[in-house]
Amino acid sequence: MKKLFLLTLLLVSAPVFAAAPAIVVPPAPEIAARAYVLVDYLSGQTLQQRAGDERVEPASLTKLMTAYLTFDALHQGIIKLNQALPVSERAWRAEGSRMFIDPKTPVTVDELIRGMIVQSGNDACITLAESISGSEEKFANRMNQEAQRLGMKNTHFMNSTGLPNAQHYTTAHDLSLLVRAIIRDFPEFYPIYSQKEYKYNKITQANRNRLLWQDPTVDGMKTGHTESAGFCLIASAKRESRRLISVVLGTASETLRASESQKLLNYGFLNFDTHHLYQKRQVIATLPVWKGSENSLKAGVFQDLLVSLPRGQYAHMKATLVSKQPLLAPISAGQKIGTIQLTLNGKPYAEYPLVALETVSSANIFKRGVDSIKLWFK
Repeated sequence: MKKLFLLTLLLVSAPVFAAAPAIVVPPAPEIAARAYVLVDYLSGQTLQQRAGDERVEPASLTKLMTAYLTFDALHQGIIKLNQALPVSERAWRAEGSRMFIDPKTPVTVDELIRGMIVQSGNDACITLAESISGSEEKFANRMNQEAQRLGMKNTHFMNSTGLPNAQHYTTAHDLSLLVRAIIRDFPEFYPIYSQKEYKYNKITQANRNRLLWQDPTVDGMKTGHTESAGFCLIASAKRESRRLISVVLGTASETLRASESQKLLNYGFLNFDTHHLYQKRQVIATLPVWKGSENSLKAGVFQDLLVSLPRGQYAHMKATLVSKQPLLAPISAGQKIGTIQLTLNGKPYAEYPLVALETVSSANIFKRGVDSIKLWFK
């Protein structure tokens, strides 16, 4: 019969038991937007949100996924930064914002990336899409496949640019997942999002993210606008070791999307802290194993585990390890063998998988038999 193994874990710099005042989280400021989320990059936690899972039109925020697949194509060697790509007539005739490329003049991948990110060029997006996948339609299929892989469950793309389409939609939450993936997976390209202007074809265009001028801690990320989507802005700011991501969708003006994003970022930095609970591959517990080549197993987390909390609440957090017993070999490294349950002031706060840090293979037939007898009496 399976039994639960419980172990109270000691958190770094925090007592297991402490006085438990009520959790007080200052309410989020009033944000004049259709939807928004505020996410801590390191922990991945949503600090505040409104309508975060409601479908919205992404407009040019779509270009974040176009950029993600472009960066991936560079990693795979499908294209190269200094490679000159041909410009199709379809790309040249693209509606909306453009970097003003010419079918007569091939453009390098590096130029197209900056035209896409800084100038929000639809012509740049289509050129990249056609070169990577053969057509924008095939590229859109890849965008949807990648969205599913990243956990963007309420997202569907029809094009690389964000031009309106009834079947082209996402959510504020899904966009935050995409932003975290870009920063995490392609850090070498992320600094382009802080570039304030870019000149191509003798035309200089400024980055539309006003916060790059207003807040020195903001170093990205992307604006979007159509009549139906309203004015949108995803902003990312790093202050000391913390990074927050705000996704603000459907405001009434360029000025509002900047001010509301700034308001949200300031709120997050002022009212929350991020704490490093456990290091990657840190041994959190050693658990008994039955019918295995070893009698015990080291357990922990495969990635650094961080948690975001209302400021001043860390001393009131408690961690409990929960594992179903008996653990029977074989067990593979990385296999989930339990959970780490966090409570704050006695109330459930978060839960994370506990995994095996090593592999334990099956024992010989004699030891398996002996353990079976022991378990029978146990």
